[in-house]
Amino acid sequence: MKFEIKHPEYVNRTYRIPKELADRLSQIAQQENISVNELVVQSCQFALENLKKEGK
Repeated sequence: MKFEIKHPEYVNRTYRIPKELADRLSQIAQQENISVNELVVQSCQFALENLKKEGK
């Protein structure tokens, strides 16, 4: 098996969120020693993966 370096593709977007949420995200990211961006990505991925589909 050959080792392959993967380069995930990223896009820049701008979203407006309430200040209280931004402050909370910053606090959690600092406590967990990760970037706010990575926390937002992981949170969105978790939410989408656990989103209940209509009728279930």
